[in-house]
Amino acid sequence: MVMATMVSKSACARAAHDVASSFGSKWYSSLSRNKNPRVGLFLCSFKIRACHSINNNDKDIYKQVGLFSLRRKIEDAVNRAEMYASTALEMEEASWIKQEEMVRDSDLWDDPTKSNDILVKLANSAKVVDSLKDLRYKVEEAQLIKQLTEMNAIDYGLYKQAYNASIDVGNILDQYEISKLLKGPFDMAGACLVIKAGPASIYPKLWVEQLLQMYLGWAKRQGYEGRIVDRCQIENGGISSVTIEFEFECAYGYLLGEKGVHHLIRGSSNESSQLETSSATVDVVPLFLEEARDFDIDSADLIISSPSTHGKQKKQIECTVCIQHVPTGICVQSSGERSRFANKMKALNRLKAKLEVIAIEQGVDSISNIVKDKIVNLWEEETRRYVSHPYKLVHDVKTGVEMLDLNTVLDGNIGPFVAAHISTRE
Repeated sequence: MVMATMVSKSACARAAHDVASSFGSKWYSSLSRNKNPRVGLFLCSFKIRACHSINNNDKDIYKQVGLFSLRRKIEDAVNRAEMYASTALEMEEASWIKQEEMVRDSDLWDDPTKSNDILVKLANSAKVVDSLKDLRYKVEEAQLIKQLTEMNAIDYGLYKQAYNASIDVGNILDQYEISKLLKGPFDMAGACLVIKAGPASIYPKLWVEQLLQMYLGWAKRQGYEGRIVDRCQIENGGISSVTIEFEFECAYGYLLGEKGVHHLIRGSSNESSQLETSSATVDVVPLFLEEARDFDIDSADLIISSPSTHGKQKKQIECTVCIQHVPTGICVQSSGERSRFANKMKALNRLKAKLEVIAIEQGVDSISNIVKDKIVNLWEEETRRYVSHPYKLVHDVKTGVEMLDLNTVLDGNIGPFVAAHISTRE
């Protein structure tokens, strides 16, 4: 009985450790915990949750893991923080002071746009410094509790406090390290995520529903909400396409690696030995939170229309706007706003963002120079495989990261994949 309990409770931790080893321990230095450390907008609340946290009333897990292992985990987190955090804090404080000097030396009324950028950067720097100071307090807390534990012989409750403090230390460092890798031109923007089902049966449409819940769950784990702005529901159940907006900073930088085809591999519906695959594409477009894009598209290059329909959804569809950019063939749609005009503006901004991303991908300086034939086809860009039969496994094709707990991933625990994608960007 004891052995069975040990196996069941440590299986998640072992799985997380195996994944961490395959990718790099610096991104998996701590287990998950439902506590949000105080981090700034610049850090954007990134959290790696490789498995469920230890139950509050369950002290046996500490005995099973062993005091030596717990001490080692706490010491590793503390040592990592001591080696890294003081230098990072010194650098960020210097940057903060420099930006304060810029504010004092600048006439903020002369150039409102530039002034706004300066003030935003100053506020973000202040919050990063605040977060790193928080880290120092967490390190001191972990060290103090550990010392008290050693003075009082064995006290599993105190070890739990020290271990949880070390988890916070690891989380804050992970967030800070990943934030420094978000250097793309739109990484600080929000994100508009579009999921579309593959052809054929009902199953790809049901798969889109699962992916929708996965991304909404991911946002919830970060302390945010995803807003569904377009959903094409089919009569027999399932979703043929859905658009979600994540209106918080860095959402685009985090979700960019999700772009491409997501395959669900499962057992056959007719009980045969064959496996069936349901596929859906995920597209990620920057959602600019501050202002609309400052360039115009020739109206002659656009085809603006509304889909025709009847019945219960007629009123909603009448407000829906579809825009096609003829030179590139790119199409966007918006139906989540209350008026046709608002949907037209939303679709136009989404189109501009999409075209900007393509121009950067092709290395051209203008959307007019985009080559249609060189636009990446999402159906040719495989991102991830979710295997539910004959075993459970989630395999990220682009980075090689694997996770054994399919259900946890579909509940929104995609943090390890997000971190892996960010770390591989140039």
